[in-house]
Amino acid sequence: MLSSYLAHLAVERGLSANTLASYRRDLRRYVEHLRSRGLETFAQVAESDVVAFLAALREGDEDHPALVASSAARAVSAVRGLHRFALREGVAGHDPAHEVRPPRQLRRLPKAITVAEVERLIAACGPEDSPLALRNRALLEVLYGTGARISEAVGLAVDDVPTGPARDEEPGQDGDQDQVRLRGKGGRTRIVPLGRFARKALDAYLVRARPRLAAHGRGTPALFLNARGGRLTRQGAWEVLQAAAERAGLSGVSPHMLRHSFATHLLDGGADVRVVQELLGHASVTTTQVYTLVTVDKLREVYAAAHPRALH
Repeated sequence: MLSSYLAHLAVERGLSANTLASYRRDLRRYVEHLRSRGLETFAQVAESDVVAFLAALREGDEDHPALVASSAARAVSAVRGLHRFALREGVAGHDPAHEVRPPRQLRRLPKAITVAEVERLIAACGPEDSPLALRNRALLEVLYGTGARISEAVGLAVDDVPTGPARDEEPGQDGDQDQVRLRGKGGRTRIVPLGRFARKALDAYLVRARPRLAAHGRGTPALFLNARGGRLTRQGAWEVLQAAAERAGLSGVSPHMLRHSFATHLLDGGADVRVVQELLGHASVTTTQVYTLVTVDKLREVYAAAHPRALH
């Protein structure tokens, strides 16, 4: 039953390998929990058994450390999905996990760096005309300029980005060749505009750097290459960012922080939250709305400056 559910998640839901590994680990622990209570079939499980599992997750035991709310919530989500699947497949006649809610998590606001800090970060790639410096600048410009996840950026192929001379378009004009195709979670593909700075950095990389890097490899359609001519890995991209952050005097900068900064700066500039949702590739606007909390200070500044009776 468990293997059938995991196969369902992989094939029909398109979950990533990392998410599947987490679900497999959580559900194996759940099955062990049920067996320890003398339960061998899903038809025997009661709501109290699921609640006891949640309590065990939060308390921990000799073999398992206590889980924080976010990890426990993920495990409960996996269990709820498993029981829904069992009911749908006719393995059980009821869903004992239907009313069990995951533990509430403290809302953590996304961290963002300022526009000036983004500029320092990108400038720290170095002015030198080396292939790696050109690649690094293009990578960081794409991460910040599109809000791409690091996996989406390193997963890009040359065919996913515009090639050929950039066009200087008037504001408001559509530029089909100034877009990038990103492949996100669940196999979803989205088209995101590519700003002039990112386009210029990509053009420089594609013309003056990538051919030299590719000469060391065996040929790959990947956009971003490592020094050996192969696809740049997530770890390699992380190291590029960390090195630039260190040279720029910035600490705690991560690829996801650039994604947060992309969203926050768009909202600060007046973008609609649903537009930002589409650009980020969020399935639900609820996920995107957390960024609106980051901009409260900005809204207060605008209110204080613009409303005639705001200041006392």
